[in-house]
Amino acid sequence: MSSKTTGLRNLRQRVSALFQDHEIFVRTHGHVRFLRVSAVWQKRVALIAGVVLFVWAGATLAVLVNQFLSSGERAAVAQQQAAAAASEARIAKYRDNVAETAADLEDRQEQLEEWSKVHFGVEPVAVTPASGAEDAAPAAGKAPLKTSMRANGAMIDPNLPPEAQILARLEARQEDFATRLLAAVNERATKAEGAVAKLGMNPAALVRNAAAGQGGPFIPYRSRNGRASSLGKSFAALESALFRMEVLERTLVAIPSGQPANVLMLSSSYGYRSDPFTGAGAMHSGLDFPGPMGSPILAAAPGRVVFVGQKSGYGNVVEVDHGQGILTRYAHLSGFTSKVGAQVAAGEQIAKMGSTGRSTGSHLHFEVRLNGVAVNPRRFLEAKADVLEVKDDARQRVGSVAAVRGAR
Repeated sequence: MSSKTTGLRNLRQRVSALFQDHEIFVRTHGHVRFLRVSAVWQKRVALIAGVVLFVWAGATLAVLVNQFLSSGERAAVAQQQAAAAASEARIAKYRDNVAETAADLEDRQEQLEEWSKVHFGVEPVAVTPASGAEDAAPAAGKAPLKTSMRANGAMIDPNLPPEAQILARLEARQEDFATRLLAAVNERATKAEGAVAKLGMNPAALVRNAAAGQGGPFIPYRSRNGRASSLGKSFAALESALFRMEVLERTLVAIPSGQPANVLMLSSSYGYRSDPFTGAGAMHSGLDFPGPMGSPILAAAPGRVVFVGQKSGYGNVVEVDHGQGILTRYAHLSGFTSKVGAQVAAGEQIAKMGSTGRSTGSHLHFEVRLNGVAVNPRRFLEAKADVLEVKDDARQRVGSVAAVRGAR
C-alpha cells in the first residue's frame, strides 16, 4: 500500500472523526425528548456551508478584481483626460503667443510706417509681405511650405506651423527695413552733424541739451491686445537715431544764415572794439550793417516773433525765436512790420532800418544768441556752400515733416 493511499485514508478518518452521531435530550414541562444529529446530516450541513462560503468568497474575489480593473481603467481615463487638458493648454498658449506676436508686429509695422512717412515721405513697402502662395497659409490638400527657407538672410525654422512662419518672415522683413532706415537716418544725421560743427557749434552738446528737456507721467506702452510691451532694441536704436537727426537738422534750419538786410557794407564786427561814443574798449555783441533809413530788415531764418519794443541801448528792437535755443535780435530800428507771435519765413521783412537808441547813424545791429548767450553771427552768415546745401536739405525735410504732422 502506497503512502499516498495511506495519507488519504488517514485524512478521511480525521474528517469522519469530526462528524459523529450525537443525541441531544430536551426537557420541557417534565417531558424529555431526544434529538438525534447523525454524522451524515452534519456532513451535509458542513458541505452546504462550505459551498455557500466558497460562492461568497468567489463573488467577493470577483468584486475585488472588478474594482481593481475599474480603478486601473479610471486611472488610465484620468491620465488621458489630464494629457488632453495639457494638450489643450499648450494649444491655447500657442495661440496666445501667435496672437501676441501678430499684435506686436502690427504695432511695429505702424511705427515703421509712421517714421518712414514723417521723416522720409515714403511708405515702407519693403516691409509689407508679398502676396501669393509663398506667404499664404497652404490650402487644404496642398503641400506645406518648403523647408530651409530664408527671409532677408534669416533662417526660418521649417518645424514652425505655417502661420508662425508667416509671422517670422514679416518680423525678418521689418528688422531688415529698420536696419536700412537706421543707416539712412545715421547718414543724414552725420551730414547735419558735420555742418553744425563747421558753424562752430557742438553737436553732441546740442543733442544732450535737447534730451535733458524731457518729462511727463510714466504710461507703459501697450500693444493691441493690451499687454505691456516694447518694440525691441532695434526700434529703440532707431528712435534714438531719429531724435539725434531731428535735433541736428532743426538746429541747422534754425541757424540764421540769411542776410538780415540787403546791404553789402559792415561797419562793426563782433567782439572787441572802441566804443563809438567814448572811445573806450568795449564788447560788441553783434554785427552792424549801415544803410539808408527805412531799409527793409529781413528775418535771417524762419521763426516766431517773440519781442517787439524798446530795450535800453538798443532802441527799437525785434527778436525772433528760431527754436533749438537760437534767437536773433534786430536793433536801432525806425519802425516795425511784424507783431509778437507772428510766424515769419526766412527773408521776410519784419522791421525798418533806423538809428534809435545808442546809435551814431542809420544802421542795423544784428545779434545771434544761443541759449541766451551772444555768439558771433559771422560764422552763420558766411556759411560755405556745402553747409548751406545740407541746411537746404534739412529745411525741406523739416518743412515736409511739419506739413505731414499738420495734416493729421
